[in-house]
Amino acid sequence: MTIDDLIKLLQVFVSLAQALSWQLLILFVLIYFGAPLRNFVSNLGEFSFRAGASGLEATAKRRIEAGVLLGSASAIKSGDATSSSLHLPGAEEAKEIATVVSQTLKPKVAQQLARASVLWVDDNPSDNAHEIRSLEALGIVFTMSPSIQDALEKIRLAPYDAIVSDMRQAGTSQAGYDLLEALRRLGVNTPVIIYSSSNALDLKAEARQQGAFGSTGDPQELFSLVTMAVQRR
Repeated sequence: MTIDDLIKLLQVFVSLAQALSWQLLILFVLIYFGAPLRNFVSNLGEFSFRAGASGLEATAKRRIEAGVLLGSASAIKSGDATSSSLHLPGAEEAKEIATVVSQTLKPKVAQQLARASVLWVDDNPSDNAHEIRSLEALGIVFTMSPSIQDALEKIRLAPYDAIVSDMRQAGTSQAGYDLLEALRRLGVNTPVIIYSSSNALDLKAEARQQGAFGSTGDPQELFSLVTMAVQRR
């Protein structure tokens, strides 16, 4: 890494400090401290950036934002965070988050994600705002749908690289499976990921038997499942 590269990376940190609260900055340090930070920095050189510092800064900041938001999603999902208080993950969890995000640094993967379109079916999308934003930081474009019927109408009009659906929606506790069945009838084979409140192994197995690409209640696993589904498409 050259001195110029280091200066540019520091510029990213400065811009991040201006944009985020101190709690999220601490989370960032936890995630990228030590070996994950070294790997993150070394992998930055694999990208083809726009000429000038702004291209490097923008690309690096997107990965940093993805890690920060994913950490926030994990804290909120675990019930340890509220709108006014953020519980920071421990060192091991932070390293896991860094590892998950670093997998998107490969040039080919980054290009696939930057062109990806994902449909998110959820009648309460605000509950998953951090998860969505962490994936949007990679360039993935999300289309939100409040119901199965609306989702099917959108799918008829445009192709998607992956679909994320909650399990419960107003009036039914099996909405995720209902969507899978409707897609089978239409002959649509887009990977579907069930994002629910449970991460039980038996429910994961049942979802796969129903035809889902995967099922999880964990933000980090969701991040991995979405990126894997996009790559397979």
